[in-house]
Amino acid sequence: MILYLDASALVKRYVAEPGSTEVNEAISQARVIGTALISRAEVAAALAKAVRMDVLTREDASAALRVFRNEWPDLARVQVTEMVAARADTFAWEHGLRGYDAVHLAAASLWQDAIGERVTLATFNHQLWAAAKRVGLVPYPADLPALLHTWQAAERPSPARRQGFEQKVMQL
Repeated sequence: MILYLDASALVKRYVAEPGSTEVNEAISQARVIGTALISRAEVAAALAKAVRMDVLTREDASAALRVFRNEWPDLARVQVTEMVAARADTFAWEHGLRGYDAVHLAAASLWQDAIGERVTLATFNHQLWAAAKRVGLVPYPADLPALLHTWQAAERPSPARRQGFEQKVMQL
């Protein structure tokens, strides 16, 4: 498999969170792994945000960033050229994507055109995942909508937990 990782997928390689298992499985099956050049800044920014939000300690985020930077040369890096930007412009408009999501879609799509083989685009953004399918890429994970639903359900407290919480609040 030729695997393209957007930043939402790439960061899961370095931080244990929902989706990390799927990303590592895809990486283990890939012959070539690539991403757009902008992923370097996006992953660093995601790790910095995790520190600001107290999701990761500064030490853990720094360790993840070091590993990412060490592995960066091993990734095929799709340059963000005028051609990528032009296709991203079209994809942003046609698929209602945010800017960098459109850039990732354009980069993966042009990479597929250049190598003449199917490219699997790994993302955990539902809009980008759906657009990947529409432009002829192979979206990964194959069951992203079901995974997102499962993860969101796991984050919501059960009715019994909600009721217990409400009772505690009422006691205050």
